[in-house]
Amino acid sequence: MELLKKLIQLMYEKEAIEPIILDMTKTPLPTEYFVIVTANSQTHMGTLRDAVVEFFVNNSHPLIYFDKGTGYDWLLIDAGDIVVHIFTSHAREFYDLEGLWSDATRLD
Repeated sequence: MELLKKLIQLMYEKEAIEPIILDMTKTPLPTEYFVIVTANSQTHMGTLRDAVVEFFVNNSHPLIYFDKGTGYDWLLIDAGDIVVHIFTSHAREFYDLEGLWSDATRLD
C-alpha cells in the first residue's frame, strides 16, 4: 500500500488529472489495483508514462508490459499487482473504466 501512495503522490507531482485508485481484489481480474489518470496532451501522456515506468524500476517493482508508442488515447503500464491507465479526456470518458468496474472499491 505504501508503494501505491507514493505512486499517487507522483501522479499529483506530474499534474495528472483526476487520479483515482480502484481496488480490483474482488473482481475476476488478476491484479490488485487500477490507477486511472487523465493527461492534458500527448506530451503529458508520455511524461506520465515515463515517470511511472521509472518509478517502478527505481522501486524494484517488476514491470510486465507498458505501451512504448505515441499518439494513443490510452496508455497502459502493467506492473502485475498495479495496472496504471493513462487516458486522454475523451478516451477516459469513452472507455469509462470507473463505470465498467463500478463494483470495485474506490480508494482515497
